[in-house]
Amino acid sequence: MSGTGDEAAGEFPAKPEGPEGAEGPGGPGDPACPDLPEYAERVLAVAELIPPGRVMTYGDVAEWLEEGGPRQVGRVMALYGGAVPWWRVVRADGRLLPGSELRALGHYRDEGTPLRTAPQAAEDHIPRLDMRRARWDGRRHGGAEGEAEGGADAGAAP
Repeated sequence: MSGTGDEAAGEFPAKPEGPEGAEGPGGPGDPACPDLPEYAERVLAVAELIPPGRVMTYGDVAEWLEEGGPRQVGRVMALYGGAVPWWRVVRADGRLLPGSELRALGHYRDEGTPLRTAPQAAEDHIPRLDMRRARWDGRRHGGAEGEAEGGADAGAAP
């Protein structure tokens, strides 16, 4: 998967809420909301497919769906992502979602998602995702470490 342009998806800083802050039934955080656009339903369904300990970039999700782009996926996650594992749809550079870094970090540690130590020069000292190891290619079995980087069908949808 190319994942190019994913950095722009951070332009829509989501306020993903976990169960403690998710909006009630029928609200924007509820995927059963009858007003949920079809594209948003598809994006959220992909987010739910990502196995614990793995991630997909905004661009990966758009590519997997063969529709939209990183910005559209980011927008869906910002508006409706609170009802799904939002921390598994990420920026291509591995930086954690601004404003939700600590909540996301807790999820990553609980799930064993590969992380990289923050550079010494980093102001916040918050680790980044190790995208080479954490990135999921969309195959149902989850794939082996590094599998998405060399196989002929690395970007193939299931």
